[in-house]
Amino acid sequence: MKASDRYNKNYPVSWEQLHRDCRALSWKLLDKRKDWSRIITVARGGLVPAAIIARELNIHLVDTICISSYTIKDQGAANILKRPDLVGVNETWLVIDDLVDTGKTAKIVRDMFLGGHFATVYAKPEGRPLVDTFITEVSQDTWVLFPWDTETSAAFIQPIIDM
Repeated sequence: MKASDRYNKNYPVSWEQLHRDCRALSWKLLDKRKDWSRIITVARGGLVPAAIIARELNIHLVDTICISSYTIKDQGAANILKRPDLVGVNETWLVIDDLVDTGKTAKIVRDMFLGGHFATVYAKPEGRPLVDTFITEVSQDTWVLFPWDTETSAAFIQPIIDM
């Protein structure tokens, strides 16, 4: 399915909103446990949320798994570019990503880090069962526009009803 057929809504997220949502996720994670020991973040989308969460939870051990599966809005085969050499994954490890969409990438990551707690800032219905904790659910047909993919603009934006 082409992206133009799959996504017919946009959900723009500002830097301020992302920061608030990551702090909200941090509070939610802190309610689950206070001894989180490590973050493994899914690059690139999870890098900014992981940095915010690492600060809020005072976690100094952060690593990345790098998986490429999207070209703009089209999802293709997942290509693992970098995998951390880790053993002994346990329940005090956080796996952080910005969003779970179809769950394709999340399934790969979850299988690699069994025992870790998988958290995303945003979740869509197809991928939601694969994450343990998230903050905001968006519909499956919505493309989340993260602040690193947009620029601020004073341009007129059409009302939703006119789109």
